Amino acid sequence: MAVKTVQLEKLNNGIAWITLNRPEAANAFSKQMLYDLQEAVADIRHDPDVRVVILTGSGTKVFCAGADLKERKGMTDSEVRQTVRLIGAVIKEVEELPQPVIAAMNGAAFGGGLELALACDLRIGAAEAKLGLTETSLAIIPGAGGTQRLPRLIGLGKAKELIYTAKRLSAQEAAAVGMLEYVVPQSEVREKALELAAAMVKNGPLALVQAKLAINKGLEVDLATGLKIEELAYDALIPTEDRLEGLRAFAEKRAPQYKGK
Repeated sequence: MAVKTVQLEKLNNGIAWITLNRPEAANAFSKQMLYDLQEAVADIRHDPDVRVVILTGSGTKVFCAGADLKERKGMTDSEVRQTVRLIGAVIKEVEELPQPVIAAMNGAAFGGGLELALACDLRIGAAEAKLGLTETSLAIIPGAGGTQRLPRLIGLGKAKELIYTAKRLSAQEAAAVGMLEYVVPQSEVREKALELAAAMVKNGPLALVQAKLAINKGLEVDLATGLKIEELAYDALIPTEDRLEGLRAFAEKRAPQYKGK
């Protein structure tokens, strides 16, 4: 039986791991990997027991090298167009997961690989890794959200510089411009991701969902509309059992036991 190109592991503490599993091809996006990633994301989306997602790559050198250029070399123009659209669609599905998603970047991330990380909520980078949207060096542009998500994350001018120059940043440089939240030795990337995830899963799972929705949707609109989105997200939590459990636990000076209800 062939090993799946994407592995999904659900832990019993509410954390799920998605691992890109093509180490022999630098975890590059083959069409099969995209379909497997889509399947894993769909599984998690509808699982109320999954409260936080960690996305990583297999091996110790590469998180994701982006598109599989060897596979693409034999494609027609139409097939290339379809594959680029597929990459963008799958990355958008990752971004739209209701749960917080942490990119545990165990190694280098270029092109579509970095675009995938940009669609996550937080990014932890291996200190030894290089990162970049390098598409212009191949006479193309970032086509899976990079031209849109990078400026929103690090600012317009710096994003234009990095895309126009196709510069490869060290992890430390990426953190300095706001592309990474944390930089740790490669051997500690998984541990740091689990530490962050553990700090999240103890909180109300419905609150995490609504906080993510309010932040992401609010960034797309003016402030007044964003404040209304926040108000509606808060209102959705008022009738929940978890909110009452939080109040009881606070009064009783104990850890809350949230059920996601």
